[in-house]
Amino acid sequence: MNDVAVLGAGMHPWGKWGRSFVEYGTAAARAALADAGIGWRDVGSVVGADTVRCGYPGYVAGATFAQALGWQGARVTSVYAACASGAQAVGTARAQILAGLADVVLVVGADSAPKGFFAPAGGERPDDPDWLRFRVLGATNPAYFALYARRRMALYGDTVDDFAQVKVKNAAAGALNPLARYRKAVTADEVAASAVVADPLRLLDICATSDGGAALVLSSMEFARRHGHRGPVRIRAVSTVTPTYPKAVLDLPDIATDSAVAVSPAPHTFRASIARAAYEEAGIGPEDLSLAEVYDLSTALELEWYEDIGLCGAGEGAKLVREGITALGGRVPVNTSGGLGSFGEAVPAQAIAQLCELTWQLRGAAGSRQVPGARAGLTANQGLFGHGSAVVAVR
Repeated sequence: MNDVAVLGAGMHPWGKWGRSFVEYGTAAARAALADAGIGWRDVGSVVGADTVRCGYPGYVAGATFAQALGWQGARVTSVYAACASGAQAVGTARAQILAGLADVVLVVGADSAPKGFFAPAGGERPDDPDWLRFRVLGATNPAYFALYARRRMALYGDTVDDFAQVKVKNAAAGALNPLARYRKAVTADEVAASAVVADPLRLLDICATSDGGAALVLSSMEFARRHGHRGPVRIRAVSTVTPTYPKAVLDLPDIATDSAVAVSPAPHTFRASIARAAYEEAGIGPEDLSLAEVYDLSTALELEWYEDIGLCGAGEGAKLVREGITALGGRVPVNTSGGLGSFGEAVPAQAIAQLCELTWQLRGAAGSRQVPGARAGLTANQGLFGHGSAVVAVR
């Protein structure tokens, strides 16, 4: 097994704080180091998930955090993969540990997100698909989320109440999480009464943009044993696969780029392939999961993730919510943290934050959100431009 140990997990609370992303990331890093019981000088490498704006780097991550914590000679790496940046950073850290380049690696991601919808940076860039979808289609992220929701309604008979029940479930978990931005339970009627953003999705169906930070301290299993960490949470798989041409269902922001005329589509969708690769590497299946953290940019997309990670068949996601299977106390709770619906997007931090939640759950340290006897968990999300992301953690 190519396991690495999770020695520490730490976060800065999500919100709109109006300060630098460096402050959030540094606070999360110090919390993770304290949780691990090691000092900053014990860290041999820092991997930072980049804070950027819509594909264009404007900030530094790895070296920025190393400087803020105090230069001590550690190796440094910066990683960008849009919303999958955190998982890519975890994958990079794991590779360094397994290659023997460092015994202990600090992984950090943080963001100070702009208010409102994410939009592309200025300038004319006709070769940039993200720029094109705004210029040609005028499509913000919620417009894409709404198209996915409409597709589910047409194909499977999902209803706006099914979507609302996802928000009700996640808000109930978020209300128990002191790190969440939104800590208030909501009802389906409150979701239905919120403003329409992109029909059929309401304001409470869509995640916000947020400030926040998350960090992990990873080590070799040998280092963990030498320093008294017996039976630590372990990362067993990191999947960062890309799509297979052609894609039968286009993911944001691809526009008219794939054709199945000459080549048959792959048997599985892109998102399903992300989870399948993680399961294959970890040697487990969806039936082994105690819980999962998935990328709920919208309530309807969470239902799709249930199917993509193998919790049910196509079109059966809403049934899991109706039966309480993915709620706290259900057979496979999903987004026990409260998900992005409770946190909002702090892009470079969110995949790391997902793994923080798995770490606390697998340790049995999640308090009133605790999944009894949690032994294995999966994180899943995707970033722009074909970045897949899934991590399997076990105890």
